[in-house]
Amino acid sequence: MSLSIAKHLLLLTTAAICSISCLDETTSQTDSKKYTKWASYLGGPDRNHYSTLSQINLDNVTQLKVAWSYSAPDSGQMQMNPIVIDTILYGVTAALRVVALDARNGTELWRFGDSLNLKNATSRGVAYWEKDDDKRILFTQGTHLFALNAITGEAISSFGENGKIDLHSGLPSSAKDKYVGSNTPGTVYKDLIVMPIRLSEGRGAAPGDIMAFNVLTGQLEWSFHTIPHPGEPGNETWEDPDSYKSDIVGAANNWAGMALDEETGILYVPTGSAAPDFYGGDRKGSNLYANSLLALNAQTGKLLWHYQFTHHDLWDRDPPAPPNLLTINRAGQKIPAVAQVTKQGYVFLFNRDKGEPLFQIEEISVPQSTLEGEKTWATQPFPSKPKPFARQSNLLTEKDLSPYAENKEELLAQFNNADKRIYAPPSLDPVLLLPGYDGAAEWGGAAADPQEGILYVNSNEMAWFLQMKKDTLDTSMPLGKYTYNKYCVVCHQKNRKGNVASGYPSLVNLKSTHGKEAVALTIKMGKGMMTGFPQIKEAEMDALLKFLYGEEPLEDHNKNEAKSIETSFKHTGYKKFLDSNGLPAISPPWGTLHAIDLNSGDYLWSIPFGETMTLKEKGFPQTGSENYGGAIVTENGLLFIGATKDGYFRAFNKKNGKLLWQYQLPAAAFATPAMYEVEGKQYITIACGGEKLGTDKGNKIIAFSLE
Repeated sequence: MSLSIAKHLLLLTTAAICSISCLDETTSQTDSKKYTKWASYLGGPDRNHYSTLSQINLDNVTQLKVAWSYSAPDSGQMQMNPIVIDTILYGVTAALRVVALDARNGTELWRFGDSLNLKNATSRGVAYWEKDDDKRILFTQGTHLFALNAITGEAISSFGENGKIDLHSGLPSSAKDKYVGSNTPGTVYKDLIVMPIRLSEGRGAAPGDIMAFNVLTGQLEWSFHTIPHPGEPGNETWEDPDSYKSDIVGAANNWAGMALDEETGILYVPTGSAAPDFYGGDRKGSNLYANSLLALNAQTGKLLWHYQFTHHDLWDRDPPAPPNLLTINRAGQKIPAVAQVTKQGYVFLFNRDKGEPLFQIEEISVPQSTLEGEKTWATQPFPSKPKPFARQSNLLTEKDLSPYAENKEELLAQFNNADKRIYAPPSLDPVLLLPGYDGAAEWGGAAADPQEGILYVNSNEMAWFLQMKKDTLDTSMPLGKYTYNKYCVVCHQKNRKGNVASGYPSLVNLKSTHGKEAVALTIKMGKGMMTGFPQIKEAEMDALLKFLYGEEPLEDHNKNEAKSIETSFKHTGYKKFLDSNGLPAISPPWGTLHAIDLNSGDYLWSIPFGETMTLKEKGFPQTGSENYGGAIVTENGLLFIGATKDGYFRAFNKKNGKLLWQYQLPAAAFATPAMYEVEGKQYITIACGGEKLGTDKGNKIIAFSLE
């Protein structure tokens, strides 16, 4: 390599850093901010989920009552975090309709999206921009970024083509037929919106360029190549210098959102893993800038510094949430910092301006792959502090199997048969992945007190199995079955029964539950965890639908091809480590909530988070539960969070983790709440859509206040 990986781990260009005015480390400008509004995703561009509103406090939080409730015209999972501008609350329903509600009473003011009739994805909310009387809501639906008049809900015709642009427009022409979408609101800086994009995670994914579009016109203003082109720094970390235009390699995209320091103009962008996931034989190298935190000049897209969290990722260990921008205190000196939570349960902390780690990070040797063609990276980075906020697979013993399991011998055999080493490479034998695929931290992200330097993060404790198989396809089988095996079998299994416990539904009875048109749309557009497959040709789609509906003829689709081809290795699918009752096979807690002092790297408290109701009814202690969605913290001592499978909305004392109040929601809330004040009254609101983790569907947005 022409440059060492060590140099790339901290790219610090003095001229680049000096080109942006940095904060004086002795002065915390965070302290002067007023966190009284909820005008952007997760409460503000620093993504801290933080509020200084104080009407609701430790003494009266038990008096919270439902102030209003809105029933959306559709039901299902809502991951969205609402925003509030003046007296209007903006959110997105389960069918990706944008709604504007009166924030005082929940009355619908306008709705956009009825004619689009899409129910095939999730959205985490909208972005807002204004200049004088021009006020805009920006949101994504399918492949399109829309600009709406924030007052009327009408598309702004001067933006792109009649109010929308195709996200493909900012990517190379090679991506035009590939899956591109977005679940997370873009980040607005001046007259730009920088877009997170969701891509396929398999072979042939589009490249994950970071793209900034003009808010007024929809024109692309800049892009940053996360798979570097020849001549760009980082290109030498891919053995194939033309990986950026490969028909196989792609992704390294930001899908989780990003944070912005408005005062310095620095954008902090966590990037996803390179595709294809799990097998990297076609993308040898450390693979910059995948699995990294990028500090970019928000106006130009110029790279200022970066750090890579996982080299040559084979485990889908991409950062799952935006980082938090906060100030920490070291020996009386205030330092602007950026904290990134990870699926591994690690917190990485850096000087926000310089990119220097604020706790030592050590590169440690990890196990190497035995799969033909694979080339595992020799080391991975481990932060010295804080300690992981979730259990690690290598520390589990037989004693850590669930005391509630009724099939312990079967679980013990599975446990002993799995490789439990940290960063054990994917192989033909099972690897026990803990934290699991979705992580310890997930897309709900962490909340933070930006003035005190305290991070609050909820975590999953769910173990999964990771296993590979030879990727062999019988090319002479009927076209529908061939297409199913090519695109669908990993998640929905060879027998089409899926893995319901792991979140992948059965396709066996589609004929009685879904029409072909709806299924075809889901295949093209994706839904929930499933990415879309727009590249499937018309003949393939027709044959696939016939196969799924039991109508496919049995004749070979190509008798002239060889009986089979062996291309590489393929992931066998997502399988949770569960007992015979569908509960986690490891001992509780199965969900946790933590407060971490980033000034010292020490934990203030950790508690089980959530209940398993079937065990609670039998008198067993609190187990914690799977949880998706983040918390809100307030200056005056409160932490609010939904997120749990049990469907409760809870308030805790942020100083000690003591439960103060809880409310049974009409459906589970896999979303982050929002806090705002209108006409002197403080509200906290949350979307309750259910559906995930097998919970009942819901369609409510509920706001609470004091009477």
